[in-house]
Amino acid sequence: MSPGPGSDLPRRLATAAVVLPLLLAALFLGPPWLIVSVLAAAVLIGMWEYMGLMSARGIAAEPVTGALVLAGAFTQVAYGWPSFTLWPLAALLAVGSLLWQRGEFGARVSASAGTLLGAVYLGGLGGAIAALSLLPPVSAGPWRLVLLMAIIMVADSAAYFAGRALGRRKLAPSISPGKTWEGAVAGLAGGILGALAVRAVGMPTLPAVDAAVLGVLVAAVGTAGDLAESLLKRWAGVKDSGRLFPGHGGMLDRLDSLLFGAPVLYYYFNLAR
Repeated sequence: MSPGPGSDLPRRLATAAVVLPLLLAALFLGPPWLIVSVLAAAVLIGMWEYMGLMSARGIAAEPVTGALVLAGAFTQVAYGWPSFTLWPLAALLAVGSLLWQRGEFGARVSASAGTLLGAVYLGGLGGAIAALSLLPPVSAGPWRLVLLMAIIMVADSAAYFAGRALGRRKLAPSISPGKTWEGAVAGLAGGILGALAVRAVGMPTLPAVDAAVLGVLVAAVGTAGDLAESLLKRWAGVKDSGRLFPGHGGMLDRLDSLLFGAPVLYYYFNLAR
């Protein structure tokens, strides 16, 4: 979720002022199925934007196959159904779709592989975000999601402002020229602050050391997720994945860091806790 230019800051703040209260209300006032539904809609929109990136490169995505594989991956990860795996069906759909397309075989392979990548990327990692609200105890689900969002948001803000003020050494100039090592280090510190703040407000049983470590790990892999999406956009030759959120870009631009950060918390709360 990389911040845009400074001129976009007022629009970004205005959008956040509208979206965040609605999201928090859904988390804390609505039933678990509501937030799962919101997340499912978000990853479907993200998949649509991803297919737009493929289209920008002249690759014809397969929306039906992509939606089916995404739905299967999302549901399986979110609800944890290891006894009935959907991955053989996913492989069948991906490979079988090659037989039904027209055109040169190499183009068909690219279309199927690209569609499967997007479906697994968004479905599997999006399902991990949803799983945070469904893991027992379900009553702690909203705070687990707030923990994820707080780490990413505070880390992003710290990286943005520190990068603008102190940034000298580029982190990944060929992928995201605006990111610096100084900003990345500040982002890790911001991740710790975000995690400790949520622990103090709503997760007192979470050990402080665990919260700090989670803050570092989630912030670090969140940066990797941001870079991964930046690489996709650079490949497609676009600035943003969409225009859904004024000042922020598209749904993928909002989900990128959250998607990569969610598995860290998922494994922690599912296994360690």
